[in-house]
Amino acid sequence: MAVLLHRLGLGAYRHRKLVLGIWLFALAALITCVGVLGGKLDDRFSVPGTESQRALDSLSKTLPEASGASAQIVFTAPEGHRITEAPYGAVIAKAVAETRQAPQVSGVVDPGASGAVSADRTTAIVQVQYRVQTAEVRTSSVDAIKSAAHAAERDGLRTSVGGSVFNSNGVHIGPSEIIGVAVALLVLVVTFGSLLAAGMALLPALIGVAAGLSGLLALAPAVSISPTAVTLALMLGLAVGIDYVLFILSRHRQQLARGIDPEESVALAVGTAGSAVVFAGATVIIALAALSVIGIPFLTTMGLGAAGAVLIAVLAAITLVPAVAGFAGTRLAPKPGSRAARRAADVEGTTGAEGTTGRTSLGARWTKWVIAKPLLTVLAVTGILVTLMLPAADLRLALPDNGSAPHASTQRTAYDTISAKFGPGFNGPLLVLAETNDRTAAASSRAGAQVAAKLRTLKNVKAVLPPEPTSDPAQSVVTVLPNSGPDSVRTDRLVRDIRAVASDLRATTGASIAVTGTTAVNIDVSNRLSDSLLPFVAIVVGLSLLLLMMVFRSLVIPVKAAVGFLLSVGASLGLVVAVFQWGWLADVLGVPHSGPVVSFLPIILIGVLFGLAMDYEVFLVSGMREEWAHTGRARQSVVDGARHGVRVVTAAALIMFTVFAGFFPLDDSLIKPIAFALAVGVAVDAFAVRMTLVPAVLALAGRGAWWLPAWLDRLLPDLDVEGSSLQKVVPADREEPESVGAGGVRGNSGE
Repeated sequence: MAVLLHRLGLGAYRHRKLVLGIWLFALAALITCVGVLGGKLDDRFSVPGTESQRALDSLSKTLPEASGASAQIVFTAPEGHRITEAPYGAVIAKAVAETRQAPQVSGVVDPGASGAVSADRTTAIVQVQYRVQTAEVRTSSVDAIKSAAHAAERDGLRTSVGGSVFNSNGVHIGPSEIIGVAVALLVLVVTFGSLLAAGMALLPALIGVAAGLSGLLALAPAVSISPTAVTLALMLGLAVGIDYVLFILSRHRQQLARGIDPEESVALAVGTAGSAVVFAGATVIIALAALSVIGIPFLTTMGLGAAGAVLIAVLAAITLVPAVAGFAGTRLAPKPGSRAARRAADVEGTTGAEGTTGRTSLGARWTKWVIAKPLLTVLAVTGILVTLMLPAADLRLALPDNGSAPHASTQRTAYDTISAKFGPGFNGPLLVLAETNDRTAAASSRAGAQVAAKLRTLKNVKAVLPPEPTSDPAQSVVTVLPNSGPDSVRTDRLVRDIRAVASDLRATTGASIAVTGTTAVNIDVSNRLSDSLLPFVAIVVGLSLLLLMMVFRSLVIPVKAAVGFLLSVGASLGLVVAVFQWGWLADVLGVPHSGPVVSFLPIILIGVLFGLAMDYEVFLVSGMREEWAHTGRARQSVVDGARHGVRVVTAAALIMFTVFAGFFPLDDSLIKPIAFALAVGVAVDAFAVRMTLVPAVLALAGRGAWWLPAWLDRLLPDLDVEGSSLQKVVPADREEPESVGAGGVRGNSGE
């Protein structure tokens, strides 16, 4: 792989105008496709093959209103008045008439017909139904509903609007994301000591992100893509794109400072650091693409979309970086005597009996301090991370609804008002589809009434509405209002209880039943994801063990890396539970709602953090392995190998943390916890695990850290992530005094 990448980097450098032109042409073409084809994002959640989804698909044909989008207008009378007073009745009637004229609206049910008037007679709800899904509802229709509500406010009522048409916030690029990129640029300036180098590091990353995002949006007309999938692709593409460019460009500038010709330096950087980039990117792509095996369409598009963004980030790093570096030539080299040049000289320093001579880098000083008492370090870090993991034992998963929206939003006001006046279950009704073999309306009506009577006897049922017929004479729909909210454990238990009595109902009524509706579908999605979590973790951990064993030819390092990865994931989930589920520091951090964690967050976190952990692991440990191969001193090789790696990994982690944290302020109940989890996960994995726990464990293991049975060594393929094979292809007159590795430190072929 290293030889191939070396040739690719050399070719991109020599044909830089062509490479840059191809990228810009592809970007322009993709942006044109997005502009011409358009395509609307779709935030529907579905679980093919489940009872709830089969019933919902059936209702989409026989009772479209039950499966389509919905909206609610909540009216509240002024203090001391009742909503049933004549003047307010006229205002509501006017709003109902206006709403019926809104585009795409199939039906409007006023409070008098539905009985949706609170017990204290202060609040009433107008239900609005669509025959189309949320993604297909036009903005003009939503605006018409808002206009009707505002008109009622002018007539003296307090109003708020909610429902599924207000669930999605779409994709936003705001000040916080721009600040995140600005901070990333600042970190690059500090890392490189050069504004030119920092700008050239950011340019390929931004082109890659723009191409990845445009490519994903161009697929919207043909594939169902959610706003969350686009935001996640943007988040990951930006974070890994900058990091991957940093790894390669940092290696290139280090070599330039040592006098290597720019052309050969670029090729060597792509062949060595680029190998680590390709390896890390491949692990992220594999983990994200593996989300498609769970069998949930929105998660499949989310995983594949994010994997595509990472793939383009890798391609940009190994092709655009050498091309852009070609335009800069020697201007990217640190100025003689500058801090960056001294750092390069420090990495190149010679190793004597007592270790590396020259200036001691911050990375080396930190590593020396960490391994001074390695057992104490291991116990302290492990103890802290295990403590942070403890809240994860209480992890509950669910999909967010309008109850997770910001407090100031109209949909959150509507949700809270309905919960307070009608009960939390009114926000998450369950639909029970009853279907008889006798295809007559009389038999269906009789069976529906019997089903409703049975459902009223179950625990946690507040009310059961009369059966509603569909266009199929064998079907009827019974609406069940729970006492608990849509994301409550009690509602989940009620769904299980209803399904448990299905066989009895079939025996007594002759009707088969299926629980469906948005709440039931969301519960099935969460349960499917919960069931998939442990197998997914096992696959990811097993993959990490195998890959790292092939890279480092060691048993200790893969086991240590896998355990560290699990500690990072556990600590991140623990903090997510503490903040988003328990509500710790929720007001300080601006978290609008405490409740179950977003269902797919753990799997997304595991997939993304896995790739990043492997990235940092390879970048740090490869340098240590090379020092071990060169000197044979296990403890000193840990210090010397970290000299350059710690600084670059610190910069990379800070950039990734900043980019992820930049998405945290978004008022999006799906993105906010994901951004928090990824930002915390990166910080924990980079600083606590890779730069602290890893050196301490290697120091404790000593020579045993680099041992692999001979038979296993022969069996495993050699990925050559460190680029040792480049010594055979680099011409002698241009070869470095010593080989280079992915970690950016001096290496040797002594193995």
